[in-house]
Amino acid sequence: MRIRTGFGYDVHQLQEGLPFWLGGIQVPHTHGALGHSDADVLIHVICDALLGAANLRDIGFHFPDTDPQYKGIDSKRLLREVVRLLRERGYEIGNIDSTICLEKPKVNPHIPEMQRVLAEVMGIDADDVSIKATTTEKLGFVGRREGVAAYAAVLITKA
Repeated sequence: MRIRTGFGYDVHQLQEGLPFWLGGIQVPHTHGALGHSDADVLIHVICDALLGAANLRDIGFHFPDTDPQYKGIDSKRLLREVVRLLRERGYEIGNIDSTICLEKPKVNPHIPEMQRVLAEVMGIDADDVSIKATTTEKLGFVGRREGVAAYAAVLITKA
């Protein structure tokens, strides 16, 4: 069995009045992430980590922000496509470990629903999708509530 790991990192600016998509669900908040797609930072890092693990470049290569077909797209569609690309090459997802860095709103109450939605999109068990949340103790752009950051590490296997 071949085992590979991948890592993803992404940030998005927060802007008042936008919907806040995180982990495939809309989280109630006064600010949302700004981006070409729905700006779901958690899905974006998972996509990047999976693509990286399979040596398939990154999310911007596959879904460029210069392409109008991706304007406002639901990031769950991007994740489904990334999983299809991996499976087409014989890879399966072992597990995902992710961290969201955000001062407000509190993410912890939404984690079980995010795990359920992401697992369903990827066709894996929710127990294989770890999501953690932290603040930056009011330091930096996250601490000033100007943006959201996320990290993900993944393990993929090939028989």
